[in-house]
Amino acid sequence: MSFDWKKTALFVGGTLFGTAGIKILSSKDAKKIYTNATAAVLRAKDCVMQTSTKIQENAEDILADAKEINESRTEESFGEATPEEV
Repeated sequence: MSFDWKKTALFVGGTLFGTAGIKILSSKDAKKIYTNATAAVLRAKDCVMQTSTKIQENAEDILADAKEINESRTEESFGEATPEEV
């Protein structure tokens, strides 16, 4: 059974890299970046929600207008009586 230096070196290197990574990721500068990124995501979410609300309102207006058009065409075709009454 031989000692595998390559695996040991990879393990030690990974441990050091992980430890350094944790320190970097938990630094004040990194936290500022996370905070700014989160704020940007929240602003984007608000923008998307506003756009979605406008689209929904416009779709409701279009549906109401389409129903009015169909009702007026029905009245023109059948007079004041509805198709069920004719």
